[in-house]
Amino acid sequence: MDEHHPKQVADYTIAALVLIFINLLWIFGVIWVQFGLAAVILTGWALNQGIHWLARFKASRAIQWPRESDA
Repeated sequence: MDEHHPKQVADYTIAALVLIFINLLWIFGVIWVQFGLAAVILTGWALNQGIHWLARFKASRAIQWPRESDA
């Protein structure tokens, strides 16, 4: 049987990270104008905690249930 390998696709990681950064800047700017600097700091802290929680959750899932490709 003839094997068809997919073509290599473009890596849009940098573009996605730049857009996330730009969106965070304007969202933090709106929060700052509406609620003040303390709200921006609190929002940043909450986002940081959420990212750390997701990372720990993903790591715990990888330890408990390894994928078949990892075995």
